[in-house]
Amino acid sequence: MIENKYHHVPKVISIVGPTASGKTSLGIALSKRLHERGVCAEIINADAYQMYRHMDIGTAKASAKEQAAVPHHLLDIIDPEETMTVARFQTLARQYIHDLQSRGVRPILVGGSGLYARAAVDDITFPGTDATIRAALEEREHKEGADALFAELRQKDPVAAAHMDARNPRRTIRALEVIELTGKPYSATLPQYKYVIDCVQIGLDLQREDLDQRVELRTQLMREQGFVDEVRAIRGRLGVTAARALGYQQIIDYLDGVWSEDEAFADIAQKTKRLARKQMGWFGRDARIHWLDALRPDLVDAALALVDAADAGEFDDASADATQHHLGTLE
Repeated sequence: MIENKYHHVPKVISIVGPTASGKTSLGIALSKRLHERGVCAEIINADAYQMYRHMDIGTAKASAKEQAAVPHHLLDIIDPEETMTVARFQTLARQYIHDLQSRGVRPILVGGSGLYARAAVDDITFPGTDATIRAALEEREHKEGADALFAELRQKDPVAAAHMDARNPRRTIRALEVIELTGKPYSATLPQYKYVIDCVQIGLDLQREDLDQRVELRTQLMREQGFVDEVRAIRGRLGVTAARALGYQQIIDYLDGVWSEDEAFADIAQKTKRLARKQMGWFGRDARIHWLDALRPDLVDAALALVDAADAGEFDDASADATQHHLGTLE
């Protein structure tokens, strides 16, 4: 059994970055290197779609061999018919983090779902919903118009209104629903760039051309590994949430004769590149992330050096405490 080398609760290591940047490989390599030092480290998945069973190839889930090398948590925990929410994930992730830390095990969060990664460690709350309140607001929007509701939001929560689009009634309705439900401004419920669980974030950075090339390679690998067969086997079981995973609808459309297999995979690659760029923009707003070139030959050494620096307290004053202005993220 590996000895607990920590005299304090070890910081969570969170590996973030765009799809196809190599987060899974780095997480496993980092865990092995820590193991060589006599420190036990295990991985907690923070990718929304890797939590679904039977969705392996399309979500680039760690292989059986990789999972055997390093323990993984929150993989394959729900069926495709079920719904995973970020609020549910937050509860599960924090349970695993606390359990691992209580046993002296270093948690390594790995995943490209930015809000999920932050929900595990940041000051984020997720207000519930109320069907009656929402229905009443939707009826008002139908009768009075979106402008009237936005004017009410501006009066009740000018901070939220200042960062929202008056032409998006869905988000206005959500904001007014939360205000009525909680009795607090909607802006008070927004994510804060503030850790509630001590953490060091390592981001994997790539030039656009390199990232595009990696996406092309991954898409080709998915095809070779039998992604079409995977979708064929589970298409009837995909719930509303699971069906949003990129690639699955494209293959369903191919199976239904909407387009050719080549066209389906070309569309997957194109949309994955677009998603990766959005992810980079999303992660780029977090000043606490320590970025590393994903292609550097000494990547694992560099990541380990960041972990050591964080453990030594070198980054303790680097936290950014700022409100996330993408107000639609909590819908």
